[in-house]
Amino acid sequence: MVPALRFLGGACRRARGEFPGGFPRAGGPAPGRPWPLCWGVRSGSTSSFDIVVVGGGIVGLGTARALILRYPALSVGVLEKEKDLAVHQTGHNSGVIHSGIYYKPESLKAKLCVQGAALIYQYCNQKGISYKQCGKLIVAVEQEEIPRLQALYERGLQNGVQGLRLIQQEEIKKKEPYCRGLMAIDCPYTGIVDYRQIALSFAHDFQEAGGSVMTNFEVKDIEVAKESPPRSRDGMKYPIVIKNTKREEIRCQYVVTCAGLYSDRMSELSGCSPDPRIVPFRGDYLLLKPEKSYLVKGNIYPVPDSRFPFLGVHFTPRMDGSVWLGPNAVLAFKREGYRPFDFSARDAMDVIINSGLSKLVFQNFSYGVNEMYKACFLGATVKYLQKFIPEITTSDILRGPAGVRAQALDRDGNLVEDFIFEGGVGDLGNRILHVRNAPSPAATSSLTISGIIVDEMQQRFKL
Repeated sequence: MVPALRFLGGACRRARGEFPGGFPRAGGPAPGRPWPLCWGVRSGSTSSFDIVVVGGGIVGLGTARALILRYPALSVGVLEKEKDLAVHQTGHNSGVIHSGIYYKPESLKAKLCVQGAALIYQYCNQKGISYKQCGKLIVAVEQEEIPRLQALYERGLQNGVQGLRLIQQEEIKKKEPYCRGLMAIDCPYTGIVDYRQIALSFAHDFQEAGGSVMTNFEVKDIEVAKESPPRSRDGMKYPIVIKNTKREEIRCQYVVTCAGLYSDRMSELSGCSPDPRIVPFRGDYLLLKPEKSYLVKGNIYPVPDSRFPFLGVHFTPRMDGSVWLGPNAVLAFKREGYRPFDFSARDAMDVIINSGLSKLVFQNFSYGVNEMYKACFLGATVKYLQKFIPEITTSDILRGPAGVRAQALDRDGNLVEDFIFEGGVGDLGNRILHVRNAPSPAATSSLTISGIIVDEMQQRFKL
């Protein structure tokens, strides 16, 4: 099962003389630098693979890597619509390695996160990828938050999170001298990392194992072929046709989609159900000025509101030494709308007409208004941050980057919190697997999620 054409990035770089020795084989890239990139070399308009993975984020790349390592005889290709890999949710998150404390015991989220965090640390050690296990405090600043904090602590113990402790004011001060709080959960296993660097390392592993990565390939159609491709010796061995906006074609036996913000549209494109719909939420971050970074040593989080999947505005140190404050959670009117006024008519109408957004807004109107208010007025966010670190002032912060979260929402207005993997029916549906919802902590859980997806592929596709 060897394809007629492979798109090996290392080979194309060597051909141009940019990397005479190809990709580095061990130890990772220099600290703070991503893996060298060269993807998407194509010859002709049609190529064939046993399995194609649609989506070049951390979940898609992790899945492709796990698949080819488990089944090295298969030809596997990754399709990504952007010119680079891992530039959307993977490249716009806070970089936290979550411990697994938040999630409902026995849920897939809880199991995958606890296992995934251990595997991420192990992988970074093996590949020489820098990270910091700086820990996290979940801090109760009001008396009424303490019962929720204690319940969260018990949940973390049930989930098997390592090293959890309930600490009082004196120990809070020892760990975070500028933080005030009545009680906190100390989560020493929480860390920070550059997830895009991990994703690019997955891509490197995948290519080293013989996989192919094609960028600038925006999928516009997935269908069952009606006839064999011209000059093909394989006949209908590759019955699935994937077409892009440039009318190029990729043929394959099976498809798995890890399309993130477009997971519902990718499902609908292949004739499967579009529900649950993806509703994009933009999270805006603030930056603590460098001269004030001493105020924060590790991650500082509020006690979360269990009604929402968002963890609240928090303090997050970054690998480059900066400190991010945020994010908020406001509705985005474009699926990749990282600026407040980014707008797509199709995306906006999709959210308003086809999702359960109106019911969500009705049920949580005051919360939404408060998030919008904080997004518009810097002073409102600073006032909230001062509950934890009173020394912070408006003059200490700058507006920073933003990310967009792919939040699955059902038609009743319920936020879908756990992972969803779905196939379809018929000739096409039986050959496709959609990762419909991979919410936070998908990056932390990427190595375990990829294993689950490959297990599902093995069962569905009889690999």
